[in-house]
Amino acid sequence: MADSLIQQLGTFASNVRFDHLPTAVVEECKRLLLDSIGCAVAAIEQPKGRIGIDYARMMGGNGDATVIGTDERTSIFGAAFANGELINALDMDAVVPPGHVTPYVLPGALAVGEARCVTGKALVEAIAVSHEMSYRLGKAMDYLRDTKDGKVSPPPVYGYSSTVFGATAAIVKLKALPATVVANALGIAGSISPVNSQVAWFQHAPSSTIKYLLAGALTQSAMTAAHMAELGHRGDLQILDDREFGFPRFIGTRRWEPECITAELGEAWRFITEQAYKPYPHCRILHALLDALIEIVESNDIEPHEIESIKAWVEGFVEQPVWLNRDIGHVHDAQFSIAHGLALGAHRVPPGKAWQDPELVFGASVMRLMDRVTHEVHPDYVELLTSHAASRPANIEVRARGRTFAGERRYPKGSPSPEPSSYMSNDELVGKFRRNTEDVLSSARIDDIIERVFSLEKLENVATLLSLLRPGKNGALTRVSA
Repeated sequence: MADSLIQQLGTFASNVRFDHLPTAVVEECKRLLLDSIGCAVAAIEQPKGRIGIDYARMMGGNGDATVIGTDERTSIFGAAFANGELINALDMDAVVPPGHVTPYVLPGALAVGEARCVTGKALVEAIAVSHEMSYRLGKAMDYLRDTKDGKVSPPPVYGYSSTVFGATAAIVKLKALPATVVANALGIAGSISPVNSQVAWFQHAPSSTIKYLLAGALTQSAMTAAHMAELGHRGDLQILDDREFGFPRFIGTRRWEPECITAELGEAWRFITEQAYKPYPHCRILHALLDALIEIVESNDIEPHEIESIKAWVEGFVEQPVWLNRDIGHVHDAQFSIAHGLALGAHRVPPGKAWQDPELVFGASVMRLMDRVTHEVHPDYVELLTSHAASRPANIEVRARGRTFAGERRYPKGSPSPEPSSYMSNDELVGKFRRNTEDVLSSARIDDIIERVFSLEKLENVATLLSLLRPGKNGALTRVSA
């Protein structure tokens, strides 16, 4: 009898070895790690980040794992919860189909890896497995940017619940459990995954601050699945094969293409082909527009008060309340509103956590300019999207000084695409990391972290890396000077 999909994924996770990973995969895992821990450090004073930290404290524990950017040490469960929330708080973390993956799959691996004092090579294996598994499941299911008959066709039910498999795989991988236990853990994970509530979140504005899926909650599902299997629970090994009653049905996907999961599994690494990074702390739908807008205002030295109007042509699926929202009552709302995002971008503030400083978000200049922002759906959106997955076509017109300044982009900065300039280089990721951490960590500490991440295969104990992300003593938000 052929192995089930769960068993095949379990075997895949168990068999991955660092020495067999392509160089490109290893390097992408390092990039993901650096970007993610930088996003976490940047968020320690953000409302969502602070709540995650406070909840981790409530969970208590034996101090086995670090809450990134703080001197807090909690249980692996508390650290995983907080770090998931921190990575995702600014909405500046990396994206790959099905969407945000890293804040769900990395935190458990970091916490367990630190507690078990695993090597850097072992952490790379876990990051690679979790992202490849999440990507393959994402490609097998409905996608936000699906099209049908030449029109956008967003699914009625959607979310990132399928990342629970990759998150669980990373944890059991680092625990070095047998393939049979790994499979049981994945079977349990499928049975206890959070619901896909993201479409409801799109429709209800101002939006819930849990976003598309509370990162901390999914890390706990993955932790539970991994530990229950280790303790002897049996998982549902058929949960991905059963189209009528299993995971595809109850998680709500219309499309189920399991060949996307298994084709060349363990031989071809596919997540790296679409792994993208976010220069701006804003929903990815606005990034190409921001690239074009910022070029216009900087190259022409246009001040916000000079702008008479901004008109944008956007992706077709964003005509939903979370993006149309102009009721900015929480800094979180600034991460998604089309009008507010473009108004803020025109202020030429370097992208980073400053974009969610309340003085800027609610400032009179930004709020006034937001009233002068309009948008339409890009007329060629579907055609360009179907010709290349990285396409996010964007046109923008800025009216100022009695003139119209126009710009356009097809691919946003940070995405691998046919345009080499859209790729975010290591130097650019390092620059983003420095900006995200410079007022929390010393310059020497930042240099040390960067060096260790990019030579992760030489690290004998990942706990030494995590220790560098604890900036002070006796206070979660203690800062150090350069």
